Amino acid sequence: MRIVSLIASATEIVHALGQGNKQVGRSHECDYPPSVKRLPQVTEPKFKLDGSSYEIDQRIKAILQEGLSVYRVRADKLNALKPDIIITQTQCAVCAVSYDDVAAAVGSLVSSKPKIVSLEPNSLDDIFKDIQRVAEALGVHMEGLRLVATLRRRMSIIAEAAPSLETHPSVAYLEWIDPLMVAGNWAPTLVEMAGGINLFGEAGKHSPMLDWAQVVEADPDILFVSPCGYTVEQTLAEMPTLQSKKGWEELRAVQNDRVYVADGNQFFNRPGPRVVESLEILAEIIHPERFQFGHEGTGWVRYSG
Repeated sequence: MRIVSLIASATEIVHALGQGNKQVGRSHECDYPPSVKRLPQVTEPKFKLDGSSYEIDQRIKAILQEGLSVYRVRADKLNALKPDIIITQTQCAVCAVSYDDVAAAVGSLVSSKPKIVSLEPNSLDDIFKDIQRVAEALGVHMEGLRLVATLRRRMSIIAEAAPSLETHPSVAYLEWIDPLMVAGNWAPTLVEMAGGINLFGEAGKHSPMLDWAQVVEADPDILFVSPCGYTVEQTLAEMPTLQSKKGWEELRAVQNDRVYVADGNQFFNRPGPRVVESLEILAEIIHPERFQFGHEGTGWVRYSG
């Protein structure tokens, strides 16, 4: 079997299922485990990845307004790899290569007639279903069941302890800085599991836009910033944009030194096995008196301005 994964999270799923040796191609975003970087890259973005969150947002909107796809699938490279299975997604046309992009490219493939496995992780439960969907497609049903059971068990350790904790801080989870966007999909569930009260965004639904005045009015105990696809360093470079907004200094989270920046690229925006680490990071941040998993300094940092 020859597998091409066009989503970073799917690549992680394939490897977690013990099938990494069968992967022959990847997307431009697939970078974990590090060994996958040696595989041929069959996708590329149609916009420059450098610049501020505002500049990136404007570039993507300009492409979408023309009715075009944000990413390019190299059908010639796919054809050369002769995949049996291609894994893609239908959840978000901005986040990764979409099913339509892949179907169009596969239409020009003559030799291998690959099966397309499309994932749609809108919620935490969907992530587990997608893991099992990949396992079924790869013919490793039991490995899928075992992986999901292991992930659920690790997460339950946190979720079962959280309700008995003395405090449940309110959390404003920002998923994009300019324009301001708060986290939806599986993120609200993770906040609640970690013992916090999620202020914005709804589990199972796409991440909504938000006005900064709403954040000021809610006055969260914790301000958690983890932009989609951004490393900690990239986010830190953009934090002055938030810091300059009216009402920043008066926020309870700012005054109590509870503003945090986390790696949205490696963890929070990858609906795969490392959703467990995402929960651990939130638990460390929301309840440091109870949870310590060792992610501080790599997965997240405190922002003091």
